[in-house]
Amino acid sequence: MTNPLAPGSLAGKRALVTGSSRGIGADTVAYFAGAGAKVVINYRNKAARAEKLQAQLAEQGAEALLVAADLTDPASVAAMFAQVKDAWGGLDVLVLNASGGMESGMGEDYALRLNRDAQLGVLDAALPLLGEGSRVVFVTSHQAHFIRTTPTMPEYAAVALSKRAGEDALRERIAELEARGIGFVVVSGDMIEGTITATLLNRLNPGAIEERRQSAGKLYNVSEFAAEVALAAVEPVPADHTRLVGDTSGFIAD
Repeated sequence: MTNPLAPGSLAGKRALVTGSSRGIGADTVAYFAGAGAKVVINYRNKAARAEKLQAQLAEQGAEALLVAADLTDPASVAAMFAQVKDAWGGLDVLVLNASGGMESGMGEDYALRLNRDAQLGVLDAALPLLGEGSRVVFVTSHQAHFIRTTPTMPEYAAVALSKRAGEDALRERIAELEARGIGFVVVSGDMIEGTITATLLNRLNPGAIEERRQSAGKLYNVSEFAAEVALAAVEPVPADHTRLVGDTSGFIAD
């Protein structure tokens, strides 16, 4: 995959990407590391996968800190940021990438706890480490970003609503963040080929991916979308704090 960030452009910077042991999060971490940043690989319970990524980055000369944390557990989140503070003293980039809600056996309120409450909890825990000129990026989907005006597949509706609730709650903090000199950007993408969510949706609703691909003309893959997330961490903040990635046909702007 081609890194959208220039070599050395993030030298001396420190970045944490939640849910970064695989998928979009892992590729985003790799882009940051390739540009010279120190990176935190956060995962919940897949240590082997996270360790493999850490080893790959180390081979490229990158410094990667491995931190396990359940984002729905405030004590676990606090411990994660304490470890980051001890290691590096602070953060320059926080990417709120981890999300979910389609897992089985996690409780009826899990989507809201993870996609709204945990996002706010992570931000609050990170704030003491984020200085002037730092950036917070929230990763979402068109299906969630536009859910207030454009219905999505029934199988994804609860997750989409919870992610939009998380986005709304974070947007309410923009004035506070700006007062601290911290930028905030929402990155919203169409259905992403190769993600767990897209795979699960296609399993529950056969043909969903192909239908959306035909409608959009093209769907981004994991590395392509991760490149947009990485760019959102360094490029000027859009006036509406929103970076729309890929086709938006069929969605109504809110």
